[in-house]
Amino acid sequence: MIATTYFQLAASIQTAGLLDPEGLLKGFGSLALFAACLILFIECGLLVGVILPGDSLLFIVGMLIASNFITTPLALALLLMSICAIAGNLLGYWTGAKVGPKLFNRPDSKLFKTEYVVTTQNFFEKHGSRAIVLARFVPIVRSVITALAGVARMDYKTYATYSTIGGILWVSSMTLAGYFLGSIPVIKDHIDLVAIGIVLLSLIPVAVEVIRHKRKS
Repeated sequence: MIATTYFQLAASIQTAGLLDPEGLLKGFGSLALFAACLILFIECGLLVGVILPGDSLLFIVGMLIASNFITTPLALALLLMSICAIAGNLLGYWTGAKVGPKLFNRPDSKLFKTEYVVTTQNFFEKHGSRAIVLARFVPIVRSVITALAGVARMDYKTYATYSTIGGILWVSSMTLAGYFLGSIPVIKDHIDLVAIGIVLLSLIPVAVEVIRHKRKS
């Protein structure tokens, strides 16, 4: 079932497009929530997930639950999606911890260098818990930072704790926003613009951190 849904997911992404998560999910019918959970797991756990529309997808899931297209109770849907997002991040950490050292220890590697690991370790020592939580709300970053945390050997208990907090906050906030705001006509009729807007808003934490870093420098 998972394999079938995965290939159907790939075909739906190609057909509906990444900026049409509503059409993407509706194409799965009764399996829409299952598809959403699979997308979240891939985006949070695998580097290929950087192309997936996590933020707008959660918003649309909230809308579809409110309109009863997805009949799963809101609380259960939040629980299932949170579990998948957290499980994806734990997989990303494990992958980084297992594969990372082999990549960075290659003497002829120009892309993966030991100094990058040291820099990453220093970053997590300084911003570790906050970075893990904020990364949940930033596209691309949430797909990459999990592996980097594993490569840098960030304390696993600390990582798992704040990854869980971030996952619950991210899934709940985005889904509830769609659930309560998705019925507003101006939002419902311009969902493609809303999807773009969500992505832009998600980049705000990055901009704030960059500005703060420049001011300190």
